[in-house]
Amino acid sequence: MANNEIEQAVSRALEDSPERNFRETVDLAINLRDLDLNDPSNRVDESIVLPSGTGQDTKIVVFAEGETALRAEDVADDVLSGDELEDLGDDNDAAKDLADETDFFIAEASMMQDIGRYLGTVLGPRGKMPTPLQPDDDVVETVNRMKNTVQLRSGDRRTFHTLVGAEDMSAEDISDNIDVIVRRLHSNLEKGPLNVDTIYVKTTMGPSVEVA
Repeated sequence: MANNEIEQAVSRALEDSPERNFRETVDLAINLRDLDLNDPSNRVDESIVLPSGTGQDTKIVVFAEGETALRAEDVADDVLSGDELEDLGDDNDAAKDLADETDFFIAEASMMQDIGRYLGTVLGPRGKMPTPLQPDDDVVETVNRMKNTVQLRSGDRRTFHTLVGAEDMSAEDISDNIDVIVRRLHSNLEKGPLNVDTIYVKTTMGPSVEVA
């Protein structure tokens, strides 16, 4: 459960946001300090499952064959076979479009080598190489978990952003999401909280409110 300070900041961000004619997301802006982000080992690169969900539609594509592909069709946005993977490898524009439109990829572990071969140059730089699905993994469970997952990725920038919810979610639910992100961030940074300068929460078009 998030602390009161986080929930109060979220409530202010939601209240201060002017009414818009579209459903706004709620985002977190994180500012780091005292880290050499030119060194890749210091960069933040995490997938985090939000306890209250993202409040958004998350597009997930699965690379699979046989029974796994059949089961994935019920929950994924698209399921691609080995032949379709090979076709994408021959059509760079289609591969780029797919990569840009898709939030997460999942692939049977046995297909990962071919994915690297055909799509590595497209998915790799975008940070979208698939999550490998091991033979004992449940594809339905994996897809549903990924639907509530966000990427926390700094690259070489001191300031970066991540999705934490939508404006019609409760302040409590959004705060719980933020709490999970902040805890993960603290546990993975070299000096923990000391490497975090400031954190702000805001709706898409609303003012920023300091969380920490």
